[in-house]
Amino acid sequence: RKAHCIFEYVYFSRPDSHIFEHSCDKIRRRIGRQLAKECPVSSDIVIAVPDSSTTAALGYAQESKIPFEIGLLRNHYVGRTFIDPAQDVREQKVRLKFNTIHGVLKGKRVCVVEDSIVRGTTLKLIAKMIRDAGATEVHIRISSPPVAHPCFFGMDFPTSGELVASSLTPAEIGKMLGVDSLGYLSVDGLRNAAPGNPSDYCAACFDGNYPDYIPSDKSKTSCS
Repeated sequence: RKAHCIFEYVYFSRPDSHIFEHSCDKIRRRIGRQLAKECPVSSDIVIAVPDSSTTAALGYAQESKIPFEIGLLRNHYVGRTFIDPAQDVREQKVRLKFNTIHGVLKGKRVCVVEDSIVRGTTLKLIAKMIRDAGATEVHIRISSPPVAHPCFFGMDFPTSGELVASSLTPAEIGKMLGVDSLGYLSVDGLRNAAPGNPSDYCAACFDGNYPDYIPSDKSKTSCS
């Protein structure tokens, strides 16, 4: 059966890509709109964690009628942080990767749209940076469900121990991040926002329903 990776629409693909014959930009905006319906928030501005969540943040802002602003700038010479295996390397890269725009954030209730939480390293530091820039409230909205299960088909989080959502509830994760609220998109919301038949997608990293045989030993440390 078909089992397209739904994470392509959430994170991996560029918004100008056509994935499974559909515009990633269009689908990502639809995901952001669905997130706004499921997880509304009272805030002054909506910002994105650039670049992969920018399109979803635009959809969230449009649906919620909250102004979209650029509150974070990304250094494009730093790569994707969740792929780095070492925690200290990931933290160092996050500090190098993002800068806050104080004039946008100061005195504002900020809704931050991010595409996913894998280990939590990036968002914890970003939330602190936003508060240090003068935001009065920081609310996180995630345009995917909690990543709670290992991926054995290519993504670099092969063990449950690396996934913060495998051991903590959303409320506990929000507390760990130090934010005023945290909201995730539901699995059904994500599947319905994707084009075509919802059952044609693999969402195993969210729901644990793998499309093919996987080893019974979930503690494996590589995807080979």
